[in-house]
Amino acid sequence: MKKLLGLVLPLALTTAALAVYAPIPEQEQGKAFSFRLGASVYHDSNIFGSATGEIGSMVYSVTPEILFNSSVTDQMFLSASYGLTLDHYADRPGSKDLASHKLDGRLAYSFSQASNLDLRETYQISRNPESLLNGVPLNVDQSLDRNEFNARFTTNAGEKAGLVFKYRNEIFDYTDDTLGDSLNRMEQLAGLELAYSFLPETKIVGEYRFQDISYDHNGGAKDKRSNFLMAGADYSPGEKLTVSSRFGFENRTRSGATNTTAPHIELSGRYNYAEASFFAAGYSYSIQEPSDTFNYTDSKVNSFFINLQQSISPMITASGSLTYEPAALQGRTGVHASIEENTTRFGLALSWLPNKNWTVSATYDVDHVDSDDPNRNQDRARLGVSARLTF
Repeated sequence: MKKLLGLVLPLALTTAALAVYAPIPEQEQGKAFSFRLGASVYHDSNIFGSATGEIGSMVYSVTPEILFNSSVTDQMFLSASYGLTLDHYADRPGSKDLASHKLDGRLAYSFSQASNLDLRETYQISRNPESLLNGVPLNVDQSLDRNEFNARFTTNAGEKAGLVFKYRNEIFDYTDDTLGDSLNRMEQLAGLELAYSFLPETKIVGEYRFQDISYDHNGGAKDKRSNFLMAGADYSPGEKLTVSSRFGFENRTRSGATNTTAPHIELSGRYNYAEASFFAAGYSYSIQEPSDTFNYTDSKVNSFFINLQQSISPMITASGSLTYEPAALQGRTGVHASIEENTTRFGLALSWLPNKNWTVSATYDVDHVDSDDPNRNQDRARLGVSARLTF
């Protein structure tokens, strides 16, 4: 159910953009250092994400983690964490034991009640990626190192107006040499947002973004730059409902391929209808990088998502997520025709919290890719149970 968090958290962070100190989980409050120890067992029906010749395996995992939270001063908050994931595959060709690492750091500083700086750095060594690439040759290791840096500065530009400066840098480094030659790259995104609150619950927003994507190998055929112009509104009439919208366009300049101008849309909403229960949904239209850069320049993606969390009792919570992404992969002129591809991801989780320190979960996730290119089709299912102790 990592996908569920990945879809909900961006919305939650957007609505709390003016808060310097992110909420600290109850288990971590009142102490600088906290520890988590988790274990899980699950079956993965397609551990390499292959279109044919799928290999399934039982996977046994142990996940220790150390966390640090500190209000260094009245104005500065510092947090950091390191997590290790040890996976053992019963039926994986080659190495059956994989070790993944995640290092995360955050610094939040409040210059004044209106001006805040938020910096975050995340470095991951993923030997068992959550989302596997489409169209990769049969049973190729998709391990990668990924570094992401985010910076956000928020300030006032008047009594009712606010400014947000934001920057993101992502670096992708695949372990397999062939995948690395195709996909290793740096993506940079910088933006300036101007918001005006003409009502306490409603603000209108204008935004400009610039994106630069630079590949390590053969960049003259794959690099690209984009300029985005968008306008929209954020509506939050109370604690229960939040709605956000952005409409605009992206002008993309491609190296070694034709340029394009396309719509860019971001819509999302969340309704907290009861304690620990919510419904969230959204839609976006964007241009994304393909997993096959030789045949395709990029992909125009419609993305629909629905997330639901329901508190069944004070100790039991059920959650579910559904993502549907019909996409058009843009074929390189003279190399490959454009194709249509639909991706569906579905997840369910049932969690039991006997006390504030323990969480026990049962999860089920399904990925399905239906592509005009049969070599890009994918079916994958994961079913398992896990337990985690925080102390």
